[in-house]
Amino acid sequence: MIKALIFDLDGVIVDTAHYHFVAWQRLARELGIDFTEKDNERLKGVSRMRSLEIILEIGNRQMSESEKERLATRKNAWFVEYIQNVKPDEIFPGVKEMIQTCKAAGFRVALASSSKNARTVLRNLKVEDLFEGFVDGNMITHSKPNPEIFLKAAAQLGVEPQHCVVFEDAEAGVEAALAAGMKCVGVGSPENVGKANQIVKNTADFKLADLAGW
Repeated sequence: MIKALIFDLDGVIVDTAHYHFVAWQRLARELGIDFTEKDNERLKGVSRMRSLEIILEIGNRQMSESEKERLATRKNAWFVEYIQNVKPDEIFPGVKEMIQTCKAAGFRVALASSSKNARTVLRNLKVEDLFEGFVDGNMITHSKPNPEIFLKAAAQLGVEPQHCVVFEDAEAGVEAALAAGMKCVGVGSPENVGKANQIVKNTADFKLADLAGW
């Protein structure tokens, strides 16, 4: 029996992934590395440092840990600058209403995002009060596909993992949800979320009736 719904942020509730891409591409250009939107798919759901390492791998570049820290901090400063302009109308159509419907039906709801800036995004979207539980990149040791982030969210809600459903748009996130012993709704393309228990094109396409057989 499903009792709780856990939502990723980027690509599930709002497209902050675009701001990440613009910031990473800006950094890559400074480094003389060609970084495309297709390359960016590899960065979804993974940590900031791992994202940088992937870009360096693409450019066949080696750097010291201190230099990588400097570059990651530089990229994050740009991202934080970009997301200051996030507006409430950027939330994906129907998502706020869908979450409100789930809460009204008695489901517990949490947000679990690898982003260390998730709180700022939620505040700018004016949806902080939608979530009873909150876990972001500042609160975890291991990045997806490690299940830590979802297990922490379930613990905050006081719900056992097998009674949770995760909404994810990235392969690493889907793997993390399944590794946590949870069900997963994949949002987007089957090639990115094909291992999910159910796939929807958009988050708001999911209906509570879909949980009947879970």
